[in-house]
Amino acid sequence: MNCAGIGYDLHRLVQGRKLMVGGIEVAFERGSQGHSDGDVLCHAICDAVLGAAGLGDIGTHFPDTDPKWKGASSLVFLEHIRGLLENRHFRIVHVDAVVICEKPKLGPHFPAMRTALAKALGIASSEINLKAKTNEGTDAIGRGEAIAAHAVATLSSD
Repeated sequence: MNCAGIGYDLHRLVQGRKLMVGGIEVAFERGSQGHSDGDVLCHAICDAVLGAAGLGDIGTHFPDTDPKWKGASSLVFLEHIRGLLENRHFRIVHVDAVVICEKPKLGPHFPAMRTALAKALGIASSEINLKAKTNEGTDAIGRGEAIAAHAVATLSSD
């Protein structure tokens, strides 16, 4: 049986933070504001995978009120979720995601992101598809004040 889930996340971009996207640091003058490392792509993938498995959402498993997740790498979240899937006999078949921001250009970073994400999820990097879009200068994302991501995950159960 196959099942699919969707995920979405958005973070403000602020001074004094690293910009983490897809498990790697992307050189930029601002970074994502968040309780953990603020990795918008990892967070959207977390929600997509959790949703496909019927396991709630990222806030249920990694609440921003828990100090143990303060500054945590979002790759740790994906690794934890991978364990939840294995215990329930789910396997990730494919992840498709899009990151929305005006700057920086993310395409050149996709190979490294796919490698980091694939390692955390225990899948081949070829099972992850990444895209980047802008908001054509509209709203908070278009003004460079925020970054967002959408993800879809497909799982198979044994």
